[in-house]
Amino acid sequence: MSKNRQLRPNDPKKTIKRLFKYLRYNKALLWCGIIFIILSSIAQIGTNAMLSPIIDTLVKGDGMRIFIRYLIIMGMLVIVISLSEYLGNLFMAKLAQRTIHKIREDMFSHMEKLPISYFDRNSHGDLMSTFTNDVDMLNQAFEQGISQIIVSVITVVGTFIMMLFISPILTIIVVIMLAVMLAFTNYVGKKSTRYFRAQQAALADMNGYIEEMMSGQKVVKVFNYEKRAINTFDKKNEELRKASSSAATYGVMLLPIMGNLSYVLYALISMGGAFLVMINKLSIGNIASYLQYTRTISRPITQVSNQLNTLFAALAGAERIFKVLDEKVEIDEGDVTLVRREDGTAYWKVPNKNGGYEEVALRGDITFENVDFGYLPGQRVLKNISLYAKPGQKIAFVGSTGAGKTTITNLINRFYEISDGKVLYDGIDIRRINKQDLRSTMSIVLQDVHLFEGTIADNIRYGRLDATDEEVKEAAKLANAHYFIKNLPQGYDTMLTEDGHNLSQGERQLLSIARAAVADPTILILDEATSSVDTRTEKLISEGMDKLMEGRTTFVIAHRLSTVRDSNAIMVLEQGRIIERGNHEDLMKQKGRYYNLNTGAIELD
Repeated sequence: MSKNRQLRPNDPKKTIKRLFKYLRYNKALLWCGIIFIILSSIAQIGTNAMLSPIIDTLVKGDGMRIFIRYLIIMGMLVIVISLSEYLGNLFMAKLAQRTIHKIREDMFSHMEKLPISYFDRNSHGDLMSTFTNDVDMLNQAFEQGISQIIVSVITVVGTFIMMLFISPILTIIVVIMLAVMLAFTNYVGKKSTRYFRAQQAALADMNGYIEEMMSGQKVVKVFNYEKRAINTFDKKNEELRKASSSAATYGVMLLPIMGNLSYVLYALISMGGAFLVMINKLSIGNIASYLQYTRTISRPITQVSNQLNTLFAALAGAERIFKVLDEKVEIDEGDVTLVRREDGTAYWKVPNKNGGYEEVALRGDITFENVDFGYLPGQRVLKNISLYAKPGQKIAFVGSTGAGKTTITNLINRFYEISDGKVLYDGIDIRRINKQDLRSTMSIVLQDVHLFEGTIADNIRYGRLDATDEEVKEAAKLANAHYFIKNLPQGYDTMLTEDGHNLSQGERQLLSIARAAVADPTILILDEATSSVDTRTEKLISEGMDKLMEGRTTFVIAHRLSTVRDSNAIMVLEQGRIIERGNHEDLMKQKGRYYNLNTGAIELD
């Protein structure tokens, strides 16, 4: 079961209170819905009350005129019930949809502001389950739960007053039976709450596993993992079955038992009422109305018991939604901004203590000064890293898997914050630079290319949304992607499926380079961009990258040492430290680890 999905709420009252705060965005719908629901409930109480004079009029023979008058009043009340109930439910349904729309909007907007570390800690399956299952359950609760609670409160209070007015003695019997019903509802409700939360957690865990297996089918099949995957799924599915069965057991239990208890109450009131009629304490009309009230007052409890399944599941889901919304967003206290001139040049606008600002030209000068970093407190991944890259230089990182190569580039664009030391961009501490402006000067080409559903042109334009069609084509030509694109049936208007699976790995990589090119970055990061392609495609990609790197500060991570030989400086990393540095010739002369890697004495792991 997913560890980050709590089965019990820390503060249910706080969760409910926070949910209702969302209703403030649609106060008109809320109050109109409440007014019509209250009106419907009052009219229903009035309809039951009309049974007494109607029946007593017939029994006493007071005349048809009075009888018809009461029937007309009762008919008008029925019309009010129907119309008010329809309008109340309509307003509440609209209120639910608009509220859920706002919650979804807040969730997605908040998610886009979360740091990369959050997605490292939480599985995509859990997040998708929160966006789908939890939100859907909350929507169902908003559509039905609020109106049911209002109807129940008004009906119980109004009916109880009328019952006291008709017969205090019979009302004592009703109160005793209702206390029994409420005690039973409370007991079953606690059990049901526990199992419904377990059901939601197990469902999220299973959905996350299914998503993981679907996205990794190639790996599953190549390593003959199908049987183990099925066994693991069966275990998770069994956990969900057990939790769902327990939840359903207690959920289904309420309705028949509450129904039977209400029949017992009805029978007791019938016998007691008949006795009171016989001794002239009540009229026949009084007992008819009272019996109707008896059914009416037990119905809200039954309705609420029917809604408990939805309400419990919704509460558990709401807590997970608010847990996402309460996650701390990416902190950006940068006061240094980037200003681009009309002539294409740009400068950093650096505020000074005098209230003015200094203009620092955007050059692409990167310096690391004694940088330490760890993804988790107390666990350093990078140790005392110092390096520099002058504008236009190509800096390569070589080392074993886990040596810290990608981590260094992640610190340049501030995906993570350093633990100690400094990272300077054009002499400015990057922690002072506004993150959006900082990242607007960079482009990244990764080994695993992520493309979006849409046209090829749209995916290239993702690097710069205001790029013209001509600029998109020029970027594709620079990346050596234009040739294969123009030979596609729809050319640049060719639609890509999810992650561009209708293209080859090499073609996707060329599009990634084109996307980076259209952004016209000052700093370029290439993270093993040619490690998954054939030699011919690698040549095309390398030519495209060479054009892209011209005049730009470039950081290259590569397993193929042939791609880094022309670098201005090569950093050899092991266990988070730089153990060798220099250009290709210098490192070969040192006859250290880089030399051994080039001569085949050792291999990168």
